[in-house]
Amino acid sequence: MSRIFVTGGSGRLGRSVVAGLAEAGHEVISVDRDAIPADQLPAGVVQETGDLLAPGEALRLLTQTAPDAVIHLAAIAVPFSAPEDVIFATNTRLAYAVISAATELGIGKIVTASSPTVLGYGCPAGWLPDSFPLDERSVPKPWNAYALSKLIAEQTVQMFAAAQGEKIRYAAFRPCYVISPEEWDGAPTQQGHTLAERLADPALSAPALFNYVDARDVADFLDVLLQKMDTIPNGETFFVGAADALATAPLAELMPRFLPGSEALAAGLTGTSPAFSIAKARDLLGWEPKRSWRTELKTETTLNDETSASLVTAGAGSKETS
Repeated sequence: MSRIFVTGGSGRLGRSVVAGLAEAGHEVISVDRDAIPADQLPAGVVQETGDLLAPGEALRLLTQTAPDAVIHLAAIAVPFSAPEDVIFATNTRLAYAVISAATELGIGKIVTASSPTVLGYGCPAGWLPDSFPLDERSVPKPWNAYALSKLIAEQTVQMFAAAQGEKIRYAAFRPCYVISPEEWDGAPTQQGHTLAERLADPALSAPALFNYVDARDVADFLDVLLQKMDTIPNGETFFVGAADALATAPLAELMPRFLPGSEALAAGLTGTSPAFSIAKARDLLGWEPKRSWRTELKTETTLNDETSASLVTAGAGSKETS
């Protein structure tokens, strides 16, 4: 059991991370600007409030709570949801403030959240990768402030890892399009659509290349990562996603419709294979996602009988082939 300091603990991903780590037996300190009602906190979770951008605030809270590990999630989480300069300044300053303060205090394990958007898909000027599936070797090509800020967060942990050697362990992770538990029951996703709508209309999931991950699987990943950080190379970055695509048809068929010029590149994305590989997390950590839209989506939340039938058919007998 560890004592874990989680920034952004009140957010969409943060709530599931805090709950999952607490359920796994860790002592969790959830840190955010605004408190959530005490009756919404999982048993045993301590809540702290503070503005981590304020000078000295990250150091104060970390000193006060004395954790064994830090997971940094706090950020402006949606591209273009604020002016570009605000997103860039906020996210990069938050990452540096938390990681540098934790390093100064000698906290043994420090993890920061990044994003698959660092790779640059969706660029208005056009984008194609060198190959599919995308993995940690794919070249980052950020084209907006959010993606650039996340790449800098990765580089920040790598910078500190280089300076600290083996004294402190660092890692970054790129969670795919996060699905919180209530969204399986029909609550709107981050873009305002339900999951049933995203599955019924591939154009809604195409901008994210049909990637997704259950927030609870991210919590499981972080639990495993913290356990294994002493045994893997320092400063590693991991994709964290579902084992399948958020689509009812193979991406080899869908991708060329929405990503011009990708026919040959996507040809290998057959069956339920996703566009993003999680092989590194499997190989280095032994982590495996437990949840899929095929097992979690409540078909009664779908739009109509025809859509419901298509989802049930897509889920029946499906086997992950990535």
